[in-house]
Amino acid sequence: MSKQETKVNKIRDFHHESIANREEFWRREAERIHWDEPFTRVLDDSRPPFARWYVGGRTNLCYNAVDRWLPQYADRAALVWVSTEVDQERVYTRRQLYDEVNAAAAMLRGLGVERGDRVLLYMPMVPEAVFTMLACARIGAVHSVVFGGFASVNLAQRIDDAAPKVVVSADGGSRAGKVQAYKPLLDKALGLCAKPPQSVVIFDRGLAPFEAVAGRDLDYAELRREHWGRQVPIAWLESSEPSYVLYTSGTTGRPKGVQRDTGGYAVALAASMEYVFGGKPGDTYFCTSDIGWVVGHSYIVYGPLIAGQTTVLYEGTPVRPDGAILWQLVERFRVNALFSSPTAVRVLKRQDPALLKRHDLSSLHTVYLAGEPLDEPTARWLSDGLGKPVIDNYWQTESGWPILSAQPGVERTPARFGSPSFPTYGFDVRVVSETTGEDLPAGQKGVVAIVPPLPPGAMSTIWGDDARFVQTYFTSIPGRQYYSTFDWGRVDADGYWFILGRTDDVINVAGHRLGTREIEESISSHAGVAECAVVGVADELKGQVAMAFVVLKQAAPVDDPDAARALEGDIMRLVEQQLGAVARPALVRFVGALPKTRSGKVLRRAIVAVCEKRDPGDLTTIEDPSALEQIKESLQ
Repeated sequence: MSKQETKVNKIRDFHHESIANREEFWRREAERIHWDEPFTRVLDDSRPPFARWYVGGRTNLCYNAVDRWLPQYADRAALVWVSTEVDQERVYTRRQLYDEVNAAAAMLRGLGVERGDRVLLYMPMVPEAVFTMLACARIGAVHSVVFGGFASVNLAQRIDDAAPKVVVSADGGSRAGKVQAYKPLLDKALGLCAKPPQSVVIFDRGLAPFEAVAGRDLDYAELRREHWGRQVPIAWLESSEPSYVLYTSGTTGRPKGVQRDTGGYAVALAASMEYVFGGKPGDTYFCTSDIGWVVGHSYIVYGPLIAGQTTVLYEGTPVRPDGAILWQLVERFRVNALFSSPTAVRVLKRQDPALLKRHDLSSLHTVYLAGEPLDEPTARWLSDGLGKPVIDNYWQTESGWPILSAQPGVERTPARFGSPSFPTYGFDVRVVSETTGEDLPAGQKGVVAIVPPLPPGAMSTIWGDDARFVQTYFTSIPGRQYYSTFDWGRVDADGYWFILGRTDDVINVAGHRLGTREIEESISSHAGVAECAVVGVADELKGQVAMAFVVLKQAAPVDDPDAARALEGDIMRLVEQQLGAVARPALVRFVGALPKTRSGKVLRRAIVAVCEKRDPGDLTTIEDPSALEQIKESLQ
């Protein structure tokens, strides 16, 4: 047996233990956190597909993230905040974080927030957002964070669904140097709500002037001064009590609130910081996500702090003031692990590659990427440029932490670019047939599904709607009550997994079913391509045809029709060579940017609608509306 096979087998054995000896495995992992009262049962899955972890145990996320580490790390940095938007920095020690969280908790208690009440956050990437999240956890309130700047109608839906007693917001945020006023959006949303909250707390950054509503709006700074120095006792929650509700991006109709538990989530994150991210107490962890998304919840706020690490909170873009800003921060704060997204890296691919080597990255052991499928050319470009391992991991808002990933804390396995490696311990993942529900052998494409019970840290239900939880996630696999990820996948002969796109992003060309992900992977392998999106567009003859929209590393050919046509031909031939003639796009168009949500997901349905000359519908989550206009113009 080769050394590589030995390493892979160690990961497989570790995963097998987590499934075959599930309760013993998770009993051991539970020792990573503090329990005020021990649990009486590791798992109650008597009502499938629901699962309750660590039944009867009492714990608290804030205690494990803040108080628990005070004796050891009181004077060590816990939270580092850097904003290249407003050119400010603040560093909070564990003791200072404790004081700020207690003040915020006292503020909420003073406003009548009690255990089980909801608090909705509509905040930019500022420390006060982290303080408030941890304060909610401290007193047993359920927080729901909505991405700052989210549109009023969608914000109102989330407020009505969560029914918060208090909303905490700010005057505004900033993105790429442009201020966005939050308060007018919030005021409009509250005007649309059936039952608006009693109180609104505003953190005034001095970015956007606003009018306070008498009797409702309160100033964060004044409340902080009033409650400074208070010490608020911990609310010890039963493990299955909810910690937060997070609404999934891109939902249509009634919002879908992913509900997370307390004890299982704490254990899952604590374990992942070692097994998946190779970390230890005292490390510095930098996640470039936003607190409005699940990655920000798990790996900006809770995961690093629960693991006794310093967490970096960054307000800014990967290219401001220049394309080396992330690496500058790694050098300055001696970051050990960086977690970002393929979208961010594709943006960096358009910068001078010399920027990757400008700074001292000796502290950095690994770069992690997630949020969307990572294509091989992008992963290889980053790994070669930095001289560091790049690990792709695959997960969802619903899972709370990675479903598929290399696990260097268990064993460092060889990377296979374009693959998120292997199933993570605790997730019994299968590739199944969409028509029969049967497990498929290596090499065959099917639906990525998870056999329940879902592991600790995964969603426990949909907020206020158990029936919808079952109907949405556990009824689409024929004959099996499996959780569907709604993603296509396959496993190669060596056990490496590949995600091939959404099950609803399938192109049916003259009876041939093609995943957009496969075509995108082929196009992205072209040396001149920075990123691309492939969509299926209705065609009278073939049912559907593939159309590709490409962002180039160098935009010059776009301005030269002959060069553009030649490049289009090159890309079409490349796809034909790699995937066959049936996969060749009907057309390739070059644009300066792809239309995306603020979380970096490409708005493929909107692109399809534009191609088919239909109304693109709800675009409240779009980052840059001009990107969709470029799609329209390219088709003309």
